[in-house]
Amino acid sequence: MVEGVETDFAKRMSYGDYLHLDQILSAQQPLSGQHDELLFITIHQVQELWMKLLNHELDLAMANIRADALRPAFKALARVSRIQKQLVEAWDVLSTMTPHDYLAFRDSLGSSSGFQSWQYRLIEFKLGARDGFMLKPHAHRPDILAVLEAAFHGPSLYDEALRLLGRRGLPVPEAVLGRDPSKPHAADEGVTAAWVIVYEQAEAHFDLYELAEELVDLEDAVQTWRFRHMRTVERIIGHRMGTGGSAGVAYLKGVLERGFFPELWTVRTQLAAAQRK
Repeated sequence: MVEGVETDFAKRMSYGDYLHLDQILSAQQPLSGQHDELLFITIHQVQELWMKLLNHELDLAMANIRADALRPAFKALARVSRIQKQLVEAWDVLSTMTPHDYLAFRDSLGSSSGFQSWQYRLIEFKLGARDGFMLKPHAHRPDILAVLEAAFHGPSLYDEALRLLGRRGLPVPEAVLGRDPSKPHAADEGVTAAWVIVYEQAEAHFDLYELAEELVDLEDAVQTWRFRHMRTVERIIGHRMGTGGSAGVAYLKGVLERGFFPELWTVRTQLAAAQRK
């Protein structure tokens, strides 16, 4: 007996009640009877939960950057970084499944595919990836579509960062600040020049310098997640067509070429050139 510990929950909220564990633990419904299908479902459900929290933290970071409150924005982005680590490491668990294990239940997936993850798409929209085609898989869910369209037509995290630079008096081109946010951001020499100032005068702009490095960390982690996703899929299904009609590994390799904050990578070359003068 442990003195003082509550044991009667007939009329009180328990741990399981608070976390709705009955609903969570009953949400895994394998269709094939194959042992590894539970692993597959669990990993993807856990990733969706982490993505829910990641979106929550991105919203906070964006709101604070908009308000020029970078300390709480950095706290949110630090949490995003820890979440991304969990997302990356989840692929290590899934990769314990062999091709034979997966093929034993693959048909049970039907036309479902990770390509249809609206929460992942929401993350991409918030980071600045804008492709109207990505809205189509969610047209049958007006509630989800409304959330995605709001992010698609609204400013991205990078837009908020560049607007902050503009408010601080850095020479971000007006054409960039006033652009249609539903269009993908294209690399701009003027934006690179503004970031060069931040990096070369880091002491005067240290919070902006720190913001830049937080964004680089974030994109680096997204690309790491994408790479581990691609390699895990390649390891399990090779170059087969993906479920839901996607090109599988070929599509995932193509995604690796798509970044979010191009000038924050270009600026490194510019700084190296400046130092040689």
